[in-house]
Amino acid sequence: MDLMFKLRPRFFISSLFLILLLKNPNLGSAANPKCISTERQALLTFRASLTDLSSRLFSWSGPDCCNWPGVLCDARTSRVIKIDLRNPNQDVRSDEYKRGSLRGKLHPSLTQLKFLSYLDLSSNDFNGLEIPEFIGQIVSLRYLNLSSSSFSGEIPASLGNLSKLESLDLYAESFSDSGTFSLRASNLGWLSGLSSSLKYLNMGYVNLSGAGETWLQDFSRVSALKELRLFNCELKNLPPSLSSSADLKLLEVLDLSENSLNSPIPKWLFGLTNLRKLFLRWDFLQGSIPTGFKNLGLLETLDLSNNLALQGEIPSVLGDLPRLKFLDLSANELNGQINGFLDAFSRNKGNSLVFLDLSSNKLAGTLPESLGALRNLQILDLSSNSFTGSLPSSIGNMASLKKLDLSYNAMNGTIAESLGQLAELVDLNLMANTWGGVLQKSHFVNLTSLKSIRLTTEPYRSLVFKLPSAWIPPFRLELIQIENCRIGPSFPMWLQVQTKLNFVTLRNTGIEDTIPDSWFAGISSEVSYLILANNRIKGRLPQKLAFPKLNTIDLSSNNFEGPFPLWSTNATELRLYENNFSGSLPLNIDVLMPGMQKIYLFRNSFTGNIPSSLCEVSGLQILSLRKNHFSGSFPKCWHRQFMLWGIDVSENNLSGEIPESLGMLPSLSVLLLNQNALEGKIPESLQNCSGLTNIDLGGNKLTGKLPSWVGKLSSLFMLRLQSNSFTGQIPDDLCSVPNLRILDLSGNKISGPIPKCISNLTAIARGTSNDVFQNLVFIVTRAREYEDIVNSINLSGNNISGEIPGEILGLLYLRILNLSKNYMTGSIPEKISELGRLETLDLSRNKFSGAIPQSLAAISSLQRLNLSFNKLEGSIPKLLKFQDPSIYIGNELLCGKPLPKKCPKDI
Repeated sequence: MDLMFKLRPRFFISSLFLILLLKNPNLGSAANPKCISTERQALLTFRASLTDLSSRLFSWSGPDCCNWPGVLCDARTSRVIKIDLRNPNQDVRSDEYKRGSLRGKLHPSLTQLKFLSYLDLSSNDFNGLEIPEFIGQIVSLRYLNLSSSSFSGEIPASLGNLSKLESLDLYAESFSDSGTFSLRASNLGWLSGLSSSLKYLNMGYVNLSGAGETWLQDFSRVSALKELRLFNCELKNLPPSLSSSADLKLLEVLDLSENSLNSPIPKWLFGLTNLRKLFLRWDFLQGSIPTGFKNLGLLETLDLSNNLALQGEIPSVLGDLPRLKFLDLSANELNGQINGFLDAFSRNKGNSLVFLDLSSNKLAGTLPESLGALRNLQILDLSSNSFTGSLPSSIGNMASLKKLDLSYNAMNGTIAESLGQLAELVDLNLMANTWGGVLQKSHFVNLTSLKSIRLTTEPYRSLVFKLPSAWIPPFRLELIQIENCRIGPSFPMWLQVQTKLNFVTLRNTGIEDTIPDSWFAGISSEVSYLILANNRIKGRLPQKLAFPKLNTIDLSSNNFEGPFPLWSTNATELRLYENNFSGSLPLNIDVLMPGMQKIYLFRNSFTGNIPSSLCEVSGLQILSLRKNHFSGSFPKCWHRQFMLWGIDVSENNLSGEIPESLGMLPSLSVLLLNQNALEGKIPESLQNCSGLTNIDLGGNKLTGKLPSWVGKLSSLFMLRLQSNSFTGQIPDDLCSVPNLRILDLSGNKISGPIPKCISNLTAIARGTSNDVFQNLVFIVTRAREYEDIVNSINLSGNNISGEIPGEILGLLYLRILNLSKNYMTGSIPEKISELGRLETLDLSRNKFSGAIPQSLAAISSLQRLNLSFNKLEGSIPKLLKFQDPSIYIGNELLCGKPLPKKCPKDI
């Protein structure tokens, strides 16, 4: 009996297996289904029509197609039921994505797979191929994904035959090397064939502009639909209502983003009570946010961002939605305060909000203490509004907060100490406000997760960091941006230990200390920005460091000293200006910094020659070396810099001639070589630089006649050739420069009369605006020197003769006219008052005669006047506001106040 008992379970199991095997002959091979030969041949034919650059279908060989990658067979029948040939690499920017994209054509042999229920050809590149009609014959399909595979043309109506289809993805954004392709649907009638089965439909980027005004009705007839995505489909106008026959009651996800709906939010939306996610961003929706959202009690995600025209206050009903987790109302015209909206969340004790973005609106007022009721919030963005006041202390209740952005507001209070309780906080952005007060250890002590801090304020350093000098914080930052806050004078320990930084901005923070070499060496090799500008940092920089990803270096306006740092970097911008750097520039600067585009080294003490290797920096755009001690000649090798448009090497000790090769710079706009010892003539090759806007060659030893080809430079804004030895007359060609606003030829040996065509200087005559000055002001940092002399003509200190031409009175926007120290004769024009914007007039040390015109007193803008040492006569006009005798001395026949000589009528 014991033996029978032991045998019975084994016998029972064997008998049961035999019975099942008799009923199902395929059970024994369930784990290894064998491919049906006709289906294997269909797959091989399909593969033969494809181009497979990555050979990912190379293993489609052998007798058993059920083991081929991307193919799945039914375990019982061995029928092919699934083909998944999606691109295995989803990074569309990578080479792997391109190699993994199948190309070619789709062969109708797929129709022989009678039991195929799943077909995924997504993220491939069929280069504008139309979706084949035959796909509508694979009636067994339940899942079809053709997304992002560069199909084009009309979606075939045959897809309506797929009556079992539950999921259809036709998302049409293309990542093909051949460009974008347009997939369209002009008639949506075929959707009715899917009405009872289709649950998921994605037609993002499919052009539906030809579907007419009934497009919404067509989609609403798919009664089983739970998820509908129509992102960027060129839909126009959102119908205000749905017909009674329409049915979207089961819809849980609706995405109509990036269309041109141009309508208020329709009321019919609030009848879709199963909605969990609603995306209506970039749809140009208008009006206010309706209170009807209170009907959507299941709503978890609401995105109304970037509509630009939604206005009014945020309704408090949004705070009553019990399941709302994601709310984005950014980039609209919403206004008012947010107290009522946040108070609703505080009443809703079970609120589950995780994401809240109200940025880029017109919201105002102070932040209420009820903000702290959002205890589950992880992302809070209130930037670019008009909030004022302090950061409320309730912020410490938001224990889950990972990102806080209050940048670009008008916050003018203090930062609550409770901020330091946010142990999950990763990203803190409080920049562009007017914070005040003191930040202490308590503000940071528990911020163990912090990786990014942005904190900038105005006025000047009104926010003070008052932390223990040896304090080591619990965080290691990757990004720090602190501007106009007082951290210094020391370089504190809490900064010294930040050695994982890949973005550094410490601008105008009052640091006067030296920075340890170890800090520079310890910065992450991933660092992209290094900005320590406008401090008083002293000491030397470490000489040899490698920052392969560094984009911008700005150490300007400090007290750094020593030689040029030999840093190996791919930076595009280098700002070392206004320091005490000395020594020569490295001869291999092109190797150290091959990607450099903008070099600002002005106001230092660099010496030696300007290295010719700068000519090899092919992407160079701006070279600013002003006010150093460079000597020797300016490099003559300018022939590869097709982008170089700003050169400022003024106020150095350069000698030799201006190189002809400058004329080979097609983009040259600003050329400032003034205050050197350059000699010779201006090279005629410069006329090839037709885009020149600003030329300053003053304070050199240049000779020859004034170049007549300057008249060809139609964009020329400024021409300064002062303090050289130019001879000859002012060429008439100079009058044909329509944009000229600054002309300075003073201190030369120019002779002859002022040309009468001077009234043709259109920009001064008509005050026409000209943006080319911005090149000078904002790019080559010479604004202070030049902005006060816009609309000026200075011809002083020459040998100019003749009278003041009456045509000069046509320069109605002239602000400065200096004709002093010449040999001019005649009288001052009686209608001088026509120069109604004149601020400075200097006619001293000439041979002008006659009376001072009474109309001169009518120029209310006139601030500086000098008529001394001429042959003027008669009484000084009583209405003239200038009472300094030096203005009139040297005119023996002048009389009246402020001169001591009385006029005969006053005796």
